[in-house]
Amino acid sequence: MKRSLPKTGIKAAIGALILGAVMGLMGACTPKTQTTTEAPRSGGDTVTLELWHIQSTDPFPGIIQGSADRFMAANPNVKVNITIVANDAYKQKLAVAMSSGRMPDIFISWSGGPMNEYAKAGTIADLTAYMNAQGYKDTFLDAAINQATYNGKIYGVPVENVAVCTIFYNKEIFARYGFQIPTTISQLEGICDTLVQNGIKPFSLANKTQWTGSMYFMHFAARRGGISPFAQALEGTGSFEDPSFIYAGTKIQEWVNKGYYNTGFNGLDEDSGQSRQLLYTGDAAMTIMGSWFISTVYGENPEFAQNIGLFTFPADESGVGNPNTVIGTIGDNFYHVASTSKAPDKAFELITYLLDGQSVIERIAAGRIPPLKEVSLSDPLLAALFLQVQAAPDMQLWYDQSLSPEVAEVHKTTSQEIFGGTMSPETAAKRLQEAQAAYLSKR
Repeated sequence: MKRSLPKTGIKAAIGALILGAVMGLMGACTPKTQTTTEAPRSGGDTVTLELWHIQSTDPFPGIIQGSADRFMAANPNVKVNITIVANDAYKQKLAVAMSSGRMPDIFISWSGGPMNEYAKAGTIADLTAYMNAQGYKDTFLDAAINQATYNGKIYGVPVENVAVCTIFYNKEIFARYGFQIPTTISQLEGICDTLVQNGIKPFSLANKTQWTGSMYFMHFAARRGGISPFAQALEGTGSFEDPSFIYAGTKIQEWVNKGYYNTGFNGLDEDSGQSRQLLYTGDAAMTIMGSWFISTVYGENPEFAQNIGLFTFPADESGVGNPNTVIGTIGDNFYHVASTSKAPDKAFELITYLLDGQSVIERIAAGRIPPLKEVSLSDPLLAALFLQVQAAPDMQLWYDQSLSPEVAEVHKTTSQEIFGGTMSPETAAKRLQEAQAAYLSKR
């Protein structure tokens, strides 16, 4: 299975996304867990569907609830219970549900390694026939369908976002000091040094959840060695002790020692917005985050949203990686139907309402880019983001989604320890390689 997008495929897919107007496509994070329940409708036997998702930041709970309400209006004997869980708490909740055999009818994953494991274990239903019916699959970007596919079968519906990782910055701070957008890591470091001298943290980071720090690691590795070292280590033809991974860890520790990150970052929580608050107050000038950052800020601090700019992670002057390579996913959250669902047809139909015409309009207005072919983008931040994606010769799926769940945990833990200075880059690389070798030996 391919772990990154082919050069021709991503350009064709993204080119299609830029064109057209919003069509009638289908017609048809707080830290607390929230549940909304719709009362049963009268007449006939009532079918109950349980849906779990992690879209806890306004306006997305309301958008998803609206989709469910439209579905229930069209299906009067179906009751939908929606449970909203914060990102990292969700992973634990899902693991408990799987081990107990009490799965919701519909739940999300992030494609890649976790989805593949669910498919192999028979936890999720094969959706290929549903996706092929009436050409529904053809409404999605090809790249999104590729990421929803395992062993030639489609196991998920890409719903939430075209999510790529980039650098977001405070335009007022950049203007204040006369900064130009950097095209090399050295230029970026020059900006960071000036910011430190003036009492501003270059980057805000909340790394208690670990995947946030991984974004820096992935960019350094991709700019130094390209995406081939990761792909080769993933398949066992290479190693995570490759120099590009050692370089990534070394560079992170260098940035930590230079004071490029806020104090106490390894104990701060991304889900509760502790990193974003540093940007809102002007105490930090930049952050590296997935493109969902745009919609989060729109819902959380719309006034600050007017001050956001973005630029791609710059080139490594000594590296061989293409500076236009992007890191992320085409779909972000992939919705699955549990193999234990007693109403899989209705469960899949409910998923289609998450991307009906009304929902697509609402998602774009809220700063999201549905992974569909026929949408139009007028928002300047979204348009700028897609210029990055358009220029990308390839895409690297998030490491923790490409790796198997157990190896992904090793990557996140060792990455966090690199940031904390409690593990050397060499030891971290050795630990990750040992974990991957052990996983491959059992395949």
